[in-house]
Amino acid sequence: MKRVFALLLGLCLSAAAMAHSYKVGEINIVHPWSRAMPAASTTGGVYFALDNKGKTADRLVGAATPRAETAELHTHVNDNGVMRMRKVEGGVEVAPGQQVKFAPGGYHVMLFGLKQPLKAGDRFPMTLKFEKGGEVKVDVVVQDGADSHSH
Repeated sequence: MKRVFALLLGLCLSAAAMAHSYKVGEINIVHPWSRAMPAASTTGGVYFALDNKGKTADRLVGAATPRAETAELHTHVNDNGVMRMRKVEGGVEVAPGQQVKFAPGGYHVMLFGLKQPLKAGDRFPMTLKFEKGGEVKVDVVVQDGADSHSH
């Protein structure tokens, strides 16, 4: 019974370690993560959720990381039945009391010119830039799987 309890405790602690959050102004940034990519890949994506706990809107206007040459805000749009990725101009608004998810198939931070492969288990720093809240440094966890996330 003690072994089972110890195993369950270890699994809970591992999940808690994977889920991480940050705050800038009234915006909570929940669990920044990236998908592991093949070693030859020069691009990747970063995903997270933005929760606005305040009474005024803020806007995510940019991102940067030493792990890539460029980081851009992107989304997917339906172009005559074909899903295409597009750069988001002007940033992404987070209304008061709302959550905006950055997830596969939707908003994401696109990384171009990766300087190292994104390998499962790695972590790397990224700075998110908000119009009102300013800048916040987050730690991105690289995970296996198509829809990896823990909260």
